Amino acid sequence: MRADRLVSLVLLLRQRGRLTAATLARELEVSTRTVLRDIEALSAAGVPVYAERGRYGGFALLPGFRTELTGLNHDEALALLVAGSRRGAQMFGLDSALASAMLKVVDALPESLRDTAAGVAERLLIDPETDLLSRRLVEEEVPETVVAEVRRAVLAGQRLRIRYTAAGQSPRWRTVDPIGLVTVRDRGYLLATRSGEDRTYRLARILDAETLTEPARRSGQVDLDRAWRDRSTRFRTGGDQVTVVARVHPGRREELVGTALAVLAEDTDVDGWLRLEVTFQDRRHAEWALWQLATGAEALAPPWLRASLRDRAASIATRYERDGSTPPGATQPSGGEP
Repeated sequence: MRADRLVSLVLLLRQRGRLTAATLARELEVSTRTVLRDIEALSAAGVPVYAERGRYGGFALLPGFRTELTGLNHDEALALLVAGSRRGAQMFGLDSALASAMLKVVDALPESLRDTAAGVAERLLIDPETDLLSRRLVEEEVPETVVAEVRRAVLAGQRLRIRYTAAGQSPRWRTVDPIGLVTVRDRGYLLATRSGEDRTYRLARILDAETLTEPARRSGQVDLDRAWRDRSTRFRTGGDQVTVVARVHPGRREELVGTALAVLAEDTDVDGWLRLEVTFQDRRHAEWALWQLATGAEALAPPWLRASLRDRAASIATRYERDGSTPPGATQPSGGEP
């Protein structure tokens, strides 16, 4: 909306001083022509913005044109800015709204706290894009129009029609009663009911969404944290889960636990290695999790898992025993006359 853009323009000039039309256009994600029209509108409304000509010119505000938000102490201001982690905002389609809100918070801080606020981004890193092994963290792609429609139905308390792709199935439309939105490990979920039964939908699997005029059939209040815990418990105790007993090096414990559904038991062997009993979603999940740990873990049970990992390791060993310059199945040249 233009009103929001005008406010953001003023805040940028307040915090950064003189800025060129090109810089403002880049920050606001509009054209320079739009910026010039906005500058004229601000001037007409009495905002003291003026232009400086020349190579290092740009637009600026007259000194002293600012307001202050009083009552915030140092830690409160810091908490507001640290809370502005973009992961959840991106997941729920509120990234631009978060950026605009943080801009307003910084601008409204008392002078004594503004320097602290400006340095937060340099001193605290929230949710980096890569982990310690230089692996890029993959975020789920959720179309902005879809998540905006889902969010609208959740907050307005209206029924929602979604085109959803369940695992191993073709997309199809479903009408649900939305309860709330949850993010877990950079994945977004819609908690809802369908025909009175609890349902959990991955946002990344919703291909299209349409808010209906009919009110959602749900209670007026909800404990979203408890609802998520209850659904997680039902998920861990149903379906095709498998239980695995494994020996794990202490330094690799968190990797295993982080991929398992639950830890049922844990002991320490005489050599310092850990013996864990854990559950996984299915056989494929269990095999993948143990294979990732390489020599940092050993599956003790069930027997099929040991056999599967052994066969995979043997196949890899066989591949690396041959000369790498010879394609599989090829015959080495004899070196004599044909």
